[in-house]
Parts: sequence; C-alpha cells; structure tokens
Amino acid sequence: MIRYEGRDTQVLVNLLRPKTTASAHCDLPCGVYDPAQARIEAESVKAIAEKYAANQDPEFRARAIVIKEQRSNLVKEHLWVLWTDYFKPPHFEKYPQLHGLFNEATKLAGAAGTKGSVDVKTADDLLGKIAEIDEIFKATKQG
Repeated sequence: MIRYEGRDTQVLVNLLRPKTTASAHCDLPCGVYDPAQARIEAESVKAIAEKYAANQDPEFRARAIVIKEQRSNLVKEHLWVLWTDYFKPPHFEKYPQLHGLFNEATKLAGAAGTKGSVDVKTADDLLGKIAEIDEIFKATKQG
C-alpha cells in the first residue's frame, strides 16, 4: 500500500479542490421542473385504463396492468420532485392548499389509486389534481 503524506498530498488536494462555489434554490437552474411530466404519465395511465376496459384478452390486460403501474409510479416520482425540490416555504405560505394537493395527487397515483386499479374515474381525478398543481406552478413562475 502506498501512502502519500506531507507536502505532496497538500499540493494534490489544492489542485483538485473546486475553485468556484455555486448555489441555487433547486437542483438545476429554473425551467427544468414542470407538472407536464406528471400530466403526460397520468394521461398514459388513463389511456391504458380505457384500453384495458375495452379489451378482454388476458395477455393484453396483464401487460396493460404492468405498464399502468410503472406509469403511475412515474407520476408519483414527478410529483415528489416538484413537491420537495421546486416548491419552497414561501410557495406553501402563499398557497396553503399545496401540501394537501400533492398528498391527494400522490395517493391517487399510488396503490389505493391508479397504481392499484384500472378505474378511469380515478385517473381523471388524478389529472384534475395535477391540473390544480399546474395552476399554482404557473403562478409561481410569473411572480
């Protein structure tokens, strides 16, 4: 085992140390967050539920359920990123219903919602919650 000590180590550490420190209120500069990602996946979930209802083929239905569950999970992930990374305390103060909307939307995409059922109305309800979140999101982008 080779050990580096002393002056040589300090020179190497200084060379590799970042020269610039950056900070941001989110993971990347604004513009990368958008409820549209969750909406698109939720629209896919709804379309799959409609196709499931219209098709009696057991193999088709089995594949549809697997894909619907994956898409429902993606809806939750996109919503969680918005909830935890984009929206900040001032947003939640100005829009006190926001926490509740995210909670309801993620539950609608979860096991008790679209992930666990093929009910088209549940998918519609999910899309409605995402639309409410999107309204607030757009308002925060303007002001």
